[in-house]
Amino acid sequence: MAKEIKDGKQRLNQILLLVGLATLILIFKLGQLQLADSEFIEKARNSAIYKNVTYPSRGLIYDRNRQLLTLNDPIYDLMFTYNLLDRNMDTLKFCKLLGIDIEYFKNNIEKDWSHVRFSRHVPTAFMRMIPPETFTAFQEHLHQFPGFEFRLRNIRSYPHSHAAHILGYISEVNRDIIERSGGIYAAGDYYGASGIERIYEPVLRGEKGNEFVLRDNLGRYVGPLSEGLLDSPAVSGTNLIATIDLDLQAYAEKLLKNKKGSIVAIEPATGEVLVMVSSPGYDPNKLAINRGRSHAFTQLVRDSLNPLFNRGIQAKYPPGSIFKPILALIALQEEILTARRQITCQGAYYYRQSRWGCTAGAGTRNVTRAIQRSCNSFFYQIYREILEKEGFNRPEKGLAVINEYLHQFGLGAPTGIDLPGETKGRVPNNEFYRRMYASEGGRWYSTYTLSNAIGQGELELTTLQMANLVSIIANRGFFVQPHLIRGEMSPNGNIQAYTRNKHFVPIDQEHFEVVIDAMELAVYESSGRMAALPGLSVCGKTGTSENPHGDNHSVFFAFAPKENPQIAIAVYVENAGWGSAFAAPIAGLVIEKYLNKEISRQRQWIENRMLEADLLMIP
Repeated sequence: MAKEIKDGKQRLNQILLLVGLATLILIFKLGQLQLADSEFIEKARNSAIYKNVTYPSRGLIYDRNRQLLTLNDPIYDLMFTYNLLDRNMDTLKFCKLLGIDIEYFKNNIEKDWSHVRFSRHVPTAFMRMIPPETFTAFQEHLHQFPGFEFRLRNIRSYPHSHAAHILGYISEVNRDIIERSGGIYAAGDYYGASGIERIYEPVLRGEKGNEFVLRDNLGRYVGPLSEGLLDSPAVSGTNLIATIDLDLQAYAEKLLKNKKGSIVAIEPATGEVLVMVSSPGYDPNKLAINRGRSHAFTQLVRDSLNPLFNRGIQAKYPPGSIFKPILALIALQEEILTARRQITCQGAYYYRQSRWGCTAGAGTRNVTRAIQRSCNSFFYQIYREILEKEGFNRPEKGLAVINEYLHQFGLGAPTGIDLPGETKGRVPNNEFYRRMYASEGGRWYSTYTLSNAIGQGELELTTLQMANLVSIIANRGFFVQPHLIRGEMSPNGNIQAYTRNKHFVPIDQEHFEVVIDAMELAVYESSGRMAALPGLSVCGKTGTSENPHGDNHSVFFAFAPKENPQIAIAVYVENAGWGSAFAAPIAGLVIEKYLNKEISRQRQWIENRMLEADLLMIP
């Protein structure tokens, strides 16, 4: 009997030990779940507290005359809380109201509920970007579908079909952007993917708001957390005032329609870009998020004319003869030239057995007449003299002198305009030519690079750089960094302008007057006549950029008026022939439209010819 009692006590102790051990294991596991398992913590928190994100309105963009360039359109995301769904709801009616099928419904309702991202107790996205008309029709029946609710958001739209390359477009964030944002973005958010939208994204996007609400274990709304003390309202993005003139932009786009090329116009004194056209272009609304953008984007990418390519800041072109005024300024400053010096042209430039043609015809000219007549021989000669200042065998010294001036003029580097993707063009240096002539031991001479003198060699500029060059001439020696946004606009309409500094070039002002007088003659008494405007002193220079792969390119830059200039412009039309054929008349029309607000009756035939010309039909 005593033995049986003793054995019973041992078994009881063993059972108690096992129970105690099991209890300790359960306590340990519970503590691990609550204190260490982030997935458990996240689900527990979501079961009690739900953070409802409220989205801000994106900042609007206005043109210089306060015309709206962008709008915000409301769209709705339909959310659902799985535990609150009515299993007997009229699924067919639900799908019909939203324009979806049963398969879509099933795929969007069933989630991987084991994943920490999802919880049956908190709202989850069912359908995104529902248009207002669908939302309005569905909202009347929302009470029939417990567990569903809407979340309001805004997306970008554009009231006009212009300035797509300037404005850019909005896109949905990807995983990489989310991870690099430091918590600013979450899945399903939108951001500026190109253009102004991208550069000014931190200013335009605003700040999200938060509303913390309590829900019970079934996901039902209980009330605000801490009476809403922890809530924060969404802060709308900042409105921006752009520098472009929408009406002038639209007119310039019409002139360049059915042509390949670009137009950039700048207000010289401020660096504000009035017009930036790249053609062919596209309607910015095609890439709006709620308009089946994927198909439109694919079409634009596959288009052989490359409408997504911004030729104003990304295409690199030989400038042609519009480079001659710049070379003249350098030669005047370096005392290679004086205003009185005469150089004789024999109808061509000769060196040993080589001949470089000149369309200006034979004659003896000073720098004024050389620019006016676009005499190649004159500029070949002064280019060689600059490069050979230290002797024929040391052209790298002279090239370094020229390049230092060109860098001061903003060439060989991006201008820093507030757009992504700007290229720097090309200013060839000694190392460039050493590589180019590696087969000759890296030796090169001024005569190897003679075409640079007339903008036909290895020098390449963007149209924006060309417009900035003529702005420098208009300003008699300085430029302000070209830009597309003037500043921020407060709700009461006041503008806080961004600070922009002047950049001066090391050329004496007296030399600019010589070149400007020559450019005025080039418009009114030479090849730039199609840009000449009665009563306005337009100063410009035509260029014809040789194209070894087809028709030459038509080039022109100008500014007006001569005194107190209001507009500086560069026009580059690909495969359009002489500078006088298309670039000059287009520039003249844009200048006239901006300064006079209309095209005179005497010049409407020029306007009609430019509007009707279709250079894309030419093989």
